[in-house]
Amino acid sequence: MKCPYCGSLELKVIDKRATENNDAFRRRRECISCEKRFTTYERIESVSLIVIKKTGEREQFDRQKLEKGLLRACEKRPVTYEQIENMVTDIETNLRNRDSVEIPSKEIGKLVMKYLKRIDKVAYIRFASVYKEFTDIESFEKEIKKIT
Repeated sequence: MKCPYCGSLELKVIDKRATENNDAFRRRRECISCEKRFTTYERIESVSLIVIKKTGEREQFDRQKLEKGLLRACEKRPVTYEQIENMVTDIETNLRNRDSVEIPSKEIGKLVMKYLKRIDKVAYIRFASVYKEFTDIESFEKEIKKIT
């Protein structure tokens, strides 16, 4: 590992603790050369999940892509980054606990909607409009009536 600021390989760990879900270790590190601090996370490497897209294409599950989608849906909403991070972790754990490593993107979308519905209804509608490919106002109205 190298310092993200100066590239030095001489680092020391200042603090180490498990994350809330005990699924990773958070390490606070300091560069010996430039004395800047940064955080790293250590996760157990597990079997790759494969997402089956609508087109039939297959791609590796990308935790950051899921997080980015949730951040976009929750933009300017009273949802904390910690809540989003917890959703991503819960969704990924749910997917990893399944019998198959190949998961249709539709299943991931349903899971995301389930979590968003509980946390923020506006974020839920935003995500649903893309996921369900709303084409008109009536589609929005139907979905809004479902959650009210």
